[in-house]
Amino acid sequence: MEVTTQTVHIPDRSVTLSIRREDLIHPVVSGNKFRKLKYNLLEAAKQNHTRLLTFGGAFSNHIAAVAAAGRMHGFDTIGIIRGEELEGKVRENPTLSFAANCGMKLVFVSREAYRQKANADNITAWQEQFGSFYLLPEGGTNALAVKGCEEILTQADADFDYLCCAAGTGGTAAGLINASQEGQQVLVFPSLKGNFLGDEIRKFTSGKNWRIIPDYHFGGYGRITPELVSFINRFHLENGVPLDPVYTGKMLFGVMDMINRGSFPTGSKILAIHTGGLQGIEGMNNKLKRNKQPLITTNV
Repeated sequence: MEVTTQTVHIPDRSVTLSIRREDLIHPVVSGNKFRKLKYNLLEAAKQNHTRLLTFGGAFSNHIAAVAAAGRMHGFDTIGIIRGEELEGKVRENPTLSFAANCGMKLVFVSREAYRQKANADNITAWQEQFGSFYLLPEGGTNALAVKGCEEILTQADADFDYLCCAAGTGGTAAGLINASQEGQQVLVFPSLKGNFLGDEIRKFTSGKNWRIIPDYHFGGYGRITPELVSFINRFHLENGVPLDPVYTGKMLFGVMDMINRGSFPTGSKILAIHTGGLQGIEGMNNKLKRNKQPLITTNV
C-alpha cells in the first residue's frame, strides 16, 4: 500500500507541515479505521468467527467502517447504536443508512443502556440473541488496533520532529507513540472534552514523548462552530485536502493556530495524520442546514 504525504504551503513561516493522507486508503474504511480493523479482522477469521459486533453513535466513522469491512470480507455485522429515538430515522441518517445498506443489523438502545454496553451481562445477552461474535470495542481501539496504527509511520518519517493526530479513544495516538523515533514528539488533539484520554493512551503505550493539546475540541465531540467550518473550507480550497469536522479538521485548526502563535521552534518539521472520517461530512451538513449555518464544501 503506497503512502501519500502532502506538503502544506505556509507563507513566511519557519516550519514545514506535511499531511499523511491516510484518508486515501479507502473511501469508507479509511485512515485509522483501516489500521484498527486490519489485525482484528485477521484475528476474527483465525478464531473462525463469522459475525462482528460493535458500538457507535449516529454518525460513527467506526460503525460505517465495520459495516463496509464486514461486507467486503464476508462477516455479518451488528451495530449497537446509542439512542433509541434513531430507530425510525435510519433513512434520514447518512451513516446509519449506509451501514444498513452494507447489511449491518442495527440495534438501538437508550443512552443509559449504552453506557453499560460492554458489561458482562449485556455481552452474554447479545450472544444468546445473535450467536457467537467477535467483539470490537467502541471506536475500535484494542491492542490489535494499536498494532495496526503503528504501521502508519514508516522509516522515512524519522526526519519529522512532531507527529500530530486527532484522538477519540486514543488508539491511533498510542500506535504513533509506539512507532515514533527518539527525539520525536507526538501531539494529541482530543475531539472530546474531559481528562480521560491520557489514561486511555497509557493502557497501550509506555512511551513518554507525547502530550495532549486540549484547547481545540470546539465544545466537545461533534460540536463545531462557523469558525471551524470556515477553516475547513479554506484549507480544502488552498490545499486540495478535505477535512472532517469531528477529528482532523479540529486537529489541523489547532496545528495551524500553534504555528501562527510560534509554538514550534524554528526549523521544525511537522507531520499531521489525516485519519479519514470524511463520510461524516454529509450528516454534519444536514445538521448545519437545519440550523441555517454555513455548510462544509465537498467540491472545490
